[in-house]
Amino acid sequence: MLKKTFLLLSVPISLVYLKAQDVSVITNTIDVYSKNSINGTAKYNSMAGSMGALGGDISSASVNPAGIGVFITSDVNLTLGINNNKNTSTLAGNSRSYKINNTDLNNSGGVLTINLGDTASKWKFVNIGVNYNTQSIDNYVESAGNSNIQLSSNPITGSPANYSYLGHAYNRTGDISKTNFTVGANYDNRLYFGVGLNFHNSYLDQDDKAAFQNGNVVSTFDKQYTRFSEHSNGFSANVGVIAKVSNQFRLGAAIETPTWWNLDRVYNQYYKEDNYFDTFSEDRNLSTPMKATLSAAFVPSKNFALNVDFIQGITKPKYKEYGGAEQELNDFFSDSYKNSSEVRVGAEYRIAAFRLRGGYAYQGNSFDNMSISSFNDNGSTANQSYSNLFVGKRNVIGAGIGYDFQAFYIDASYQNISSTYSNPFLFGVATSDYSTSGYYSDPGGTELLSSSSAVSKVKNKRDNFFITLGWKF
Repeated sequence: MLKKTFLLLSVPISLVYLKAQDVSVITNTIDVYSKNSINGTAKYNSMAGSMGALGGDISSASVNPAGIGVFITSDVNLTLGINNNKNTSTLAGNSRSYKINNTDLNNSGGVLTINLGDTASKWKFVNIGVNYNTQSIDNYVESAGNSNIQLSSNPITGSPANYSYLGHAYNRTGDISKTNFTVGANYDNRLYFGVGLNFHNSYLDQDDKAAFQNGNVVSTFDKQYTRFSEHSNGFSANVGVIAKVSNQFRLGAAIETPTWWNLDRVYNQYYKEDNYFDTFSEDRNLSTPMKATLSAAFVPSKNFALNVDFIQGITKPKYKEYGGAEQELNDFFSDSYKNSSEVRVGAEYRIAAFRLRGGYAYQGNSFDNMSISSFNDNGSTANQSYSNLFVGKRNVIGAGIGYDFQAFYIDASYQNISSTYSNPFLFGVATSDYSTSGYYSDPGGTELLSSSSAVSKVKNKRDNFFITLGWKF
């Protein structure tokens, strides 16, 4: 249960901000815990995750578990990923860029096929699939300073002082993983069924710092309730079916339950009166959106296949309510979150043992337009509307090649993921009690408050390379 209850700012929903927590609570809810990640085998990534009516790849179980029923040979594979994540943040015409590189074994899995062997039965195969997938959620955004933005200190005694804003850095490190167990079945080589159980894990550490100048003194300030660490685990299930309506056309449908997450967090709380901070813990329960997938595939020959997936969220994120914080989070998502949809298109062309693949995916924004009080370049403030606050639309382009050695195969792929969003920071006000959600310096006990946000424009670009080695037996 929640060990410490936080309160949120009670203002119109278009201006809703977390009063006693960082806005990253909203960002992480969508970007970490609710995200439709396209991360699997090299084949899956090269086709932008579009395999819902094709199957035949261990990663296809994340879209439609019936894809495991398509296998007619057992398969094990291992995927190496080389990932590059670049953020370019622009504020008041000044840009800052930062790259993060990671190399990891992104995916490993296998499928055991069980040939039922009875020619009189229409049930041909029962297959069992196990897959482990992991992905870095490291994210660093550094925004330039703007001396026109002035924040006022909130001293215990004496007069407030003005501090000029020099720069801001948000840093998240961590990893998210999923282990899934899937059972698929083949009925008469025309109907394929599947059910999957998915076990999710995540950990992250997060910092939010800003630099300010007062006179000739430059100081670094920490956002209230940071640094924090969060360890989480979750569970979801999915079921699906693929129908071969003719030799050339296939249709697929799948539904995935919400992921029920348990989040355990440890965080710092600063006290300006005593010039120190304490460490507290809390836990929360979150259910992310349920999703439905409809798929269609065109397979005119053994040399070519085209697949289209449409993924639709059908519920909204919801926290179990322990107090006012979760209630207002739920109010925010109820009013401002929209059930985003995603379209994926992927194709494969075979030339003897060679494979050529490509794909594209587009996911819409998860939020409606929102208005907040933000700083202009000249330091003044005004209510401004943003269409991509916190997260933005996502575009994914994939391309890849492969070679089938009959018993063994090798696949390689390139993936480009891009999005643009508006990044708010510096907001922090006093709550109804002695605590606040501003920025603190340590040592010194100085506290800075602001009822407006600085908002930078962030362009995120991810360039990923994958190599899969597999064995069919």
